[in-house]
Amino acid sequence: MNQAAFAAALLDPDLPLPLGVVDPAGRPAQRRFNIYRNSVTQGLGAALETGFPAVLALVGPAFFRAMALRFLREHPPRGRIMMLYGAEFADFIAGFAPAQGLGYLADVACLEQALRESYHAADATALPAAQLTQMSEAQLLQARFRLAPSLRLLRSDWPIGSIWAAALGFGPPPSQMRAEHVMIARKDFDPKPQVLSPEAYGFVAALERGAPLHLALAQAGQELDLGQVLALLIAADALVGVSG
Repeated sequence: MNQAAFAAALLDPDLPLPLGVVDPAGRPAQRRFNIYRNSVTQGLGAALETGFPAVLALVGPAFFRAMALRFLREHPPRGRIMMLYGAEFADFIAGFAPAQGLGYLADVACLEQALRESYHAADATALPAAQLTQMSEAQLLQARFRLAPSLRLLRSDWPIGSIWAAALGFGPPPSQMRAEHVMIARKDFDPKPQVLSPEAYGFVAALERGAPLHLALAQAGQELDLGQVLALLIAADALVGVSG
């Protein structure tokens, strides 16, 4: 039996029954294969529904299932671990013609994939806040911070943080369709998106690239509230090391 042909037929009902799929009497087992195919398709679809609940809420079950069916046929699982299946879903949505009227949908999927990645990222011990208070101003300005492996940053031309929250009942719909900058941080194994100002986003992005604090401040601009963003990072356990 050719494994590639078997896998392809498993996701595409238009393909013929693979050679070698027979019942105990040696007859072609089309009905049994159809049942198995349906089980696999439903399982992969359910995995996508679990991983992308806001996308599901935004388009409704019927649209989502049709979209997921197209996706899983074009992007079958590449490994045995299913917890992050759907990594290509956002890119697929961006090119999925029936979804073109929802310009924000691919970015919402990108946010949900980042939440999944954050949840499964490596653990790291948070930097004690007291360690920062013990540093002089000069030391602090030269310091380079190491951010938690679970931290994710996203920027969208759409208010994806607000759309995501509204879709899942965590907040009101956005009043304006404008760009949002989002940080995802995981505290106590519960990743959450946080909408940042453009200045705060630029500052955290600079820290993530390894810039010392004084350069991160320069890139963020004078409108940055340093105390507020540092407090946010500390509260989210997003700072896990400092050097310099």
